[in-house]
Amino acid sequence: MRTERTVRGSALAAGAGGIAVALAAAGLTVGLRAAPAGPVAPDAVPAAAAAALAAPAAPAAPAAPVTGDCAERTVAPSSSLTGRKVQEIRSRGTLLVGVDQNSFNWGYRNPQTGRIEGFDIDLARAVAKAVLGDPEKITYRTVQTPKRIEAIRSGQVDLIVRTMTINCERWNDIAFSAPYFANGQRLVVPKAVQVRTVAEGLKGKRACAAQQSSSDTELKKPQYGTASVTLVENQLDCLVLMQLGKVDATLTDGSLAAAQVAQDPTARMVEENLGSTRMGIGMKQEDTDLVALVNQVLVDYRANGGWQASYDHWLAASMGASSAPYLP
Repeated sequence: MRTERTVRGSALAAGAGGIAVALAAAGLTVGLRAAPAGPVAPDAVPAAAAAALAAPAAPAAPAAPVTGDCAERTVAPSSSLTGRKVQEIRSRGTLLVGVDQNSFNWGYRNPQTGRIEGFDIDLARAVAKAVLGDPEKITYRTVQTPKRIEAIRSGQVDLIVRTMTINCERWNDIAFSAPYFANGQRLVVPKAVQVRTVAEGLKGKRACAAQQSSSDTELKKPQYGTASVTLVENQLDCLVLMQLGKVDATLTDGSLAAAQVAQDPTARMVEENLGSTRMGIGMKQEDTDLVALVNQVLVDYRANGGWQASYDHWLAASMGASSAPYLP
């Protein structure tokens, strides 16, 4: 079956208003949490990117492609603050962090407080505390899924904490921390759709995924036989499109699939967990001192109970009381 691949601009480009308009048009009242527009500040992020998706600049070809098992390919932890990149951040006085503003429980704007919150945000704050001695000395910059590597390489951010899967292809362009969360891919469908496997849920169906995500790569495989594939800037846009009847199913990381289902009681996750992946914090390849410090933060974060406390607060309700399946 021929698969058509369509790239859509973000339905969230106008912030919360875009979601409200889309849902109102469909007669839906599900409370999707998107951040309104605003200037970059410690507790605010800019509005989502414009709907027209600009093609990222082609990265320079690496001298030798990274191959093999890359999830553990990183530098040893170190608490040193004397390295070049760490000193640059300390002189600046704020940590520039690329985040998502539309992933419920991971990185989203709390409409009551106006603060960006979630599991990834807790981790970013732990890094800021280690580098600058204060978790509040942080500037959040919204980064769309297909722009994550570009944002790191161009220096727009010091690091990305945004449910980013570690893989060898990405290691050719950036460096990763040690893994901080174990994951897989899950399919989200309407509750009325009775399928048990990813293949059943995709065959002959209109699928959706975030552009340049692991799910985008997975959907390129011919065995699924999708009728079409729509690519969006943020995975939450797929949920909106599914609610509007524009797509039939969404393939995304299991962590984000659980967040979608937590937001929409008419959706469910298909039982099958596709593959086994791990998420890491992305940084420039040359910033080895920062990578080492972040790796030390991850060691300490696990040891002092920070990781578990954040899981219990943000994820246990949607992903299960036991965090054991998700420990990297």
